[in-house]
Amino acid sequence: MKEKLIKMIFEENVIRFGHFILTSGKESDYYIDIKKLITNPRALKLIAELMEEKTRQLNIEFDKIAGPELGAVPIATALSLNTEKPLLIVRKKKKEHGTGKQIEGEIHAGDRILLVEDVTTTGGSVLRAAKVLEENGGKVVAISVVVDREEGAKEMLEKKYLFIPLITTTELFEYHAKNV
Repeated sequence: MKEKLIKMIFEENVIRFGHFILTSGKESDYYIDIKKLITNPRALKLIAELMEEKTRQLNIEFDKIAGPELGAVPIATALSLNTEKPLLIVRKKKKEHGTGKQIEGEIHAGDRILLVEDVTTTGGSVLRAAKVLEENGGKVVAISVVVDREEGAKEMLEKKYLFIPLITTTELFEYHAKNV
């Protein structure tokens, strides 16, 4: 299944080359446009299946699935549908109207949460989401990501969390070298 996802990444032209500024602020000569992939229902279904399989293999028990807005929301939703576990959406900042919540969905003290993300570079964005969940009583049991760019996220996140990337950029470039 992993090979199928890697193949899809190239078939959908998810990796673009040029000059890009990433969310982390880093400059890069390539960009992984994962939103292009996660708007494809076949790819989204495959991602959810891979994440579910990984959590089963590692015996990770969780009560809820969370995703920070925007890119992780479709992934978390697909995984929630697959596992029938409730969904949490972590906003970048608190709403300035209505309830003023930063988390959509019901979170209770002690909830074991699988936090998912689309792409990690340094891990800063997903770390902020984990902090919000924990400040609201949740316990992040693992962080699963579709693609790890291998630019520090693993080292940063593994200080506190189990980090589960489905694919690394090394694997993507190895596939590209062999098949394109």
